[in-house]
Amino acid sequence: MPTRKLPDDPNLDHLRQQAKTLLKQVRADDPGALALAEEFHPVATLADAQLVIARSYGFPSWPRLVRHLELVDRYSRSPHRQTIGGPLDTPAQRADEFLRLATLHYGQDDPARQHAARKLLDDHPDVALSNIYTLVVAGRVEAVRAELQRSPGLAVREGGPYRWQPLLYLTYSRLDVGRTAAVEVAKLLLEHGADPNAGYLWQGLPSPFTAVTGVFGRGEGDQPPHPNRGELAQLLLEAGADPNDSQTMYNCGPGCPPPYDDEHLELLLEFGLGHGDGGPWHERLTVAHPTPRQLVEDELVFASSEGLLHRVELVLAAGVDPEGRGTEHPIFCGHRAYELAAVLGHEEVAALLLEKGAAPLDDVHELFAAVMRGESVDGVDPDLARRAVQRNPYLPIRAAQKGRTSALRLLQQLGFDLNVQALTTPLHDAAFHGHLDTVRELVALGADPARRDPMYNGTPRNWAEHNHQQEVVDYLSTLDPVT
Repeated sequence: MPTRKLPDDPNLDHLRQQAKTLLKQVRADDPGALALAEEFHPVATLADAQLVIARSYGFPSWPRLVRHLELVDRYSRSPHRQTIGGPLDTPAQRADEFLRLATLHYGQDDPARQHAARKLLDDHPDVALSNIYTLVVAGRVEAVRAELQRSPGLAVREGGPYRWQPLLYLTYSRLDVGRTAAVEVAKLLLEHGADPNAGYLWQGLPSPFTAVTGVFGRGEGDQPPHPNRGELAQLLLEAGADPNDSQTMYNCGPGCPPPYDDEHLELLLEFGLGHGDGGPWHERLTVAHPTPRQLVEDELVFASSEGLLHRVELVLAAGVDPEGRGTEHPIFCGHRAYELAAVLGHEEVAALLLEKGAAPLDDVHELFAAVMRGESVDGVDPDLARRAVQRNPYLPIRAAQKGRTSALRLLQQLGFDLNVQALTTPLHDAAFHGHLDTVRELVALGADPARRDPMYNGTPRNWAEHNHQQEVVDYLSTLDPVT
């Protein structure tokens, strides 16, 4: 397993500099550099340092890391960085604007964009006829058929503002073109050689946004699925799309807010999710991309943490190891599915996991579960309390996220820091989810309402504003007008 992940938009020159710096540090007997060399490979030359850097990111060699960066450069796209509202004086400008407005780009997506795309099309009907990409998005079935008959290679040609294949524009489009047009266009593209595994790397991140990903939508901005998601997904999978789609699993799981539905999971499991070699994207990305087994184990851990009984039943029925930890995503702090279900009080899920062979809780997790139930911690052995904090110092974040107000004072009594910061603090999470009582209790116990998160530089009040939690916004506004 890699000890760290590559940065966004990974850069070879930056990694070369890391290797040069490591070599200098080793020669200067820097303790951190020496520890890194001891773990991965002795460092005497620049080539040695490059090998250590590669292995620290999970790659077996420097050439394999370089090859990965070449692939990232080839497939990386940043559609969210493209602006709208520019000049519309020429047919080409109008065509690109139409495509930008009609499709999801996973930046600041807004339903108003699709309305603007429709208005642009109404004002300039010829926009739909501009090229294969606009024809596809506009759902012009017969025109697409005619174009592909004249030039079948158009089905796989990258172009338009995002340098996507036509199939991606279709599956990421949210323009209403009627009940059947998108499915008919997809069939035509696939019949003429479109790649059902077409996709791109969003800003270079190693989780491909595929055609299947586009169909199911959702994600951190809770983008809508395609109106024909079931039919289109079935069509793509029957045509050879690999069901081990990591971004779909994230977007419809930990990457989106509730409520959750299981349509994507049922269909992907039917077509072999959790099995096979992972498809062309796993072959390209190798160690930077989860294996099929890791994907379904991650799903089990996530579903157990949320108490999603039907999801847990689905993945266990597919033969998933109830003890599997998947990629051990940091958000779950290394905990097993059963530990998360039991600690968070999801009794039916916990009972099912035990029935399927999950190991029982140890003394630390028994304490976690008692605290989350609001039970007294008077008389808890100090050594057990110390081990509990050491095991998961971020438990207050999970308690705040779930609105377990009664657990907060107990956690503080055990020695947990209620200002602990990962990507968020407990107060950020409580504010975001609108748990007003939890927010009040955290502030009363000393949580800092002026603390800013490291990713967005936002205060808890900013997070509440972003998620439209007005009661929390009003309360936090009374504490300090600048927070």
